[in-house]
Amino acid sequence: MNILMFTNTYLPHVGGVARSVESFASMFRKKGHHVLIVCPEFKQAPDREEDVIRLPAIQQFNGSDFSVTLPFHTGLEEAVRTFKPDVIHSHHPFLLGDTAVRFANVLNRPLVFTYHTMYENYTHYVPADSDALKSMAIQLAGGYCALCDHIIAPSESVAEILDSRGVKTPITSIPSGIDLNRFADGNRKRFRSRCDWDDHTFVVGHVGRLAEEKNLPLLARAVRRFIDGHDDRAAVVVGDGDAGEEVRDILGADADNSRVVMPGTLTGKDLADAYRAMDAFVFASQSETQGMVLAEAMSAEVPVVAHDACGAREIVRDGVNGRLMDDPSEQSLVEALTWIYNRPDTERTQLKMEALRTARS
Repeated sequence: MNILMFTNTYLPHVGGVARSVESFASMFRKKGHHVLIVCPEFKQAPDREEDVIRLPAIQQFNGSDFSVTLPFHTGLEEAVRTFKPDVIHSHHPFLLGDTAVRFANVLNRPLVFTYHTMYENYTHYVPADSDALKSMAIQLAGGYCALCDHIIAPSESVAEILDSRGVKTPITSIPSGIDLNRFADGNRKRFRSRCDWDDHTFVVGHVGRLAEEKNLPLLARAVRRFIDGHDDRAAVVVGDGDAGEEVRDILGADADNSRVVMPGTLTGKDLADAYRAMDAFVFASQSETQGMVLAEAMSAEVPVVAHDACGAREIVRDGVNGRLMDDPSEQSLVEALTWIYNRPDTERTQLKMEALRTARS
């Protein structure tokens, strides 16, 4: 089968959608399908890519780390017709999502849409953000669903939200899988030795884009409270983004603070090492559709502390593979981290094993 994918974000951009697109495309190809990905240009993208069409785009739109495709797609129609898609898979309801609808109509092909994002939580990237704009984002995304033949929801929570909003298009919940082998060879001691942390240091970690919608100031304040006054506690925050400076200031992540490390974006073995170095992964976002980083952390045998929200409640089981907090507050995160810290070694080991079991599932 020939599968044509349209996405507004793709590698080397770091984010859940980009990883999901890459993961599904890779697995489809391993199963013998042909996949062509249409996406924007990104800084540091490879000069030559197989089965990827990059379109001209405005880089770092409105100060974000996203690219916005320009409306002129010279040569795209010829390339698509040559590819002869059997199905068109859209990953966004706007920009290249609109292009996906056009090709589905022109070529009379089925259109599948994955609802990756709660778009009302991202309107701060657009000038004149307001409640009216958030409402419009919900309506536009719902209207887009009506144009599609099938909707993929990354979690049951998202499927329930779409149903509650009156979406009539058939919906199937399909989580984005993770590659367990990516983090299987992470080296805990190697990362900790770089930070001058011994094996008895309790390390709290976070991985992801450092963006406003991730609720990072609250997370940073909670982590700061947890480690302050305790020489045997430390923190690592992996990632980059527009909220990075604020997070750094709250955590006091400067040259004189060896117990707080912010190495920027990590990939490959460096990322695997960072996950393995953690004793608990903390997550405060309430804007997710599926918390892929939670599953990644668990694949490295790291229990997760998160608020009970979409994207977390399908993964975190309170007291089993981490802590799932009903109260979305700074205090609840501190208490949850303290709970894990105070567990005897045998109970911590059990939390780790349950985390790995969840990732495998």
